[in-house]
Parts: sequence; structure tokens; C-alpha cells
Amino acid sequence: MPRVSVEAERKHEILSAACEVVSEVGFKSLRVSDVAKRAGISTGSVHYYFDTKRDLMHAAFEWNFERSIERRRELLESPEPPARRLRAFIDSYLPADPTTVAAWHVWAELWVEALHDPDLQELNERVYGEWRRTVAAIIRDGQDQGHFGAGDPVHLANGLVGMIDGLSLQVLMRSKSMTVARMREVCELFVELVTHPR
Repeated sequence: MPRVSVEAERKHEILSAACEVVSEVGFKSLRVSDVAKRAGISTGSVHYYFDTKRDLMHAAFEWNFERSIERRRELLESPEPPARRLRAFIDSYLPADPTTVAAWHVWAELWVEALHDPDLQELNERVYGEWRRTVAAIIRDGQDQGHFGAGDPVHLANGLVGMIDGLSLQVLMRSKSMTVARMREVCELFVELVTHPR
């Protein structure tokens, strides 16, 4: 039994290192030896768990998603009013701190690779399905409680998720027109439109 936890911990270290490296240099420039060095292990040890660089990165993309969910678990399960939960959800995705910026870099690399990789397209579909359901559930709660205006919660969730993605990429590319502060303002306008429909 202890062997399983040691292996699980080692795998965690490798995937964390892989995400750090891909965030810094991108998928194309990533070498398994760089991941091994970052994790403080041999390249052979990485290959013990992952046969190829592709296998490693598929697992790392999934790991990045799971960590993303874990970081937001408390706010997603919070008993706070829906508008406050929606704002907290948005705020948690602003590329305003090193952890979130690094996670966004990994997402961007996933999207580029998924253009040519059906397995990653499937992962992206699953991940986005979960995000849409999460956001739609918050919006639906707000509508049921009479705090949000009418509208298809799934369409509204798609709009918000797409807006967060697009604005975050602009921030990551250091657009002079889109700072974190401006992104927050734009997202707040969305919340205002949903909670105070005209």
C-alpha cells in the first residue's frame, strides 16, 4: 500500500514539473530531460510513468485541469448568493497571480496542440463541458432565486467562458488595450447585465 502513495506522489511531482516547464517554454520546446531535472529525478524515472513526451503532456494537461478545479472547489460549493459566486469564479480566473498565469499558459498550449490532436480535442471537450455546467448552474441558481434575468443559462455560460478565455489571452500577450484591471471591468459588466437586465 505505501508503494502506491509513493508512486502517486512521484507522478504528481512529474506532472507539476511538466506544467511548469511547458508554461515557461511551450510544448514544442519542452524536453523530457527538462521535466526530469525540474522534478529532481532521472529521465528514465519519467519514462517509467510516461512512455513518450506526448503521453506525459496529455497527462499534464489533465492534471492542470484537475488542479484548476481543486483551487476553486471552495468557491464553487460556497453557500454564498449566486452573484457573489459568479464574481468569485470570474475573479479566480483573472491572470493576476503567478499560479493562474502559469495555468493559463498551459491552457494556451493545450489549445494549440489540440488543433491537430483528436485526443486533446476530446479532453478539451470534457473540460469545457464541465466549466459550462458549473457556470450554467450558478446562473440557473440566480434565476431560480429571482436575482438574475431570464435567458438560457447554457448560452449565458458559453458567452462568459468564451469572454474569459479571449480576454485572458489578450492579457497574457500583454495587450496595451487589455490589462487585468480592464478585464475585471468587462467581466463585471457581464455580471451586471445578467443580474440587472434591461
